[in-house]
Amino acid sequence: MTCSRDLPASVPGGGGGTPLDRDRLPSLGGMPIPSLGTLKCLPALDRPDLLAAPVAETLRQWARASEVSVTEIDPELADTAALTEAYDLPLSASANCVVVSGRRAGEERIAACVVLADTRADVNNLVKRTLDVRQASFLPTVRAVEENGMEYGAITPVGLPAGWRVLVDASVLEVEVAVIGSGVRRSKLLLGGRDLADLPGVEVVEGLGI
Repeated sequence: MTCSRDLPASVPGGGGGTPLDRDRLPSLGGMPIPSLGTLKCLPALDRPDLLAAPVAETLRQWARASEVSVTEIDPELADTAALTEAYDLPLSASANCVVVSGRRAGEERIAACVVLADTRADVNNLVKRTLDVRQASFLPTVRAVEENGMEYGAITPVGLPAGWRVLVDASVLEVEVAVIGSGVRRSKLLLGGRDLADLPGVEVVEGLGI
């Protein structure tokens, strides 16, 4: 189920989640856009200034972009724990994106891994096997932000370089409204968890988050 016309009363997981008030949901052509907690959301395409350039470009070309909202936040609250507390969000609604790399026969292989905030990516086992590399480790921060045009702490599966694999934990798809990065620390994107599977290049992986 996507975040469109028929939204449930609450987000599953995380001890019941935060109820969604249909009466306060912003809308786009009569269709509610994703909203959670006390976040003030607008259609993402209406605020390209709140998106990193590659994120905005990808959304403009994505068929489901009208079902994505953006919310402006205090950049000091961009990290998950602070965001969750400040905006009354269920921890289970946030999905984090980390970038991992490894080598095989001299070839570097890079993957962005998206997992729920209350889990961590299984880098040393599942990610390593999926990339088929001898050893997997986090891509250095300087390289990660330079190569994807996004800010540290705001990397998102939307708009990543074409050569990177994008691995999304299957449990993220079960979240009714997922909160992910926008490419900049002063905002977040909200969209249906299942919609992440339709992003360009995404591979859904069971057990990615542990």
